[in-house]
Amino acid sequence: MADSPEAYKKHIKLYTIIGLLLFFFTAFTVWIATVDLGSHALNIGVGLLVATVKATLVALIFMHLNHEKGLIYQILIYTFFFFLGLMILTMLAHYDPVFYPGFQK
Repeated sequence: MADSPEAYKKHIKLYTIIGLLLFFFTAFTVWIATVDLGSHALNIGVGLLVATVKATLVALIFMHLNHEKGLIYQILIYTFFFFLGLMILTMLAHYDPVFYPGFQK
């Protein structure tokens, strides 16, 4: 961490900038929710993209993951792929012929 007053000021400045960016992205998310981009899926995609940027900023700066060793990133990557697999399984369950008998060809 910081040992001198200058280093503390540098960290405070960084946290202030990140806080303002998070405020801006929150306002952008609220604004984009009121705008019709042409399709509902595109609106959701833009909203999720902004949420991902905000979560990345919080994780890297406020949770100090930008100073972590490589093991934490390996764990995060494994978690992402596990989450992705669960989402794919959930989407596949939507087309399960047991629940949708008329869906079979």
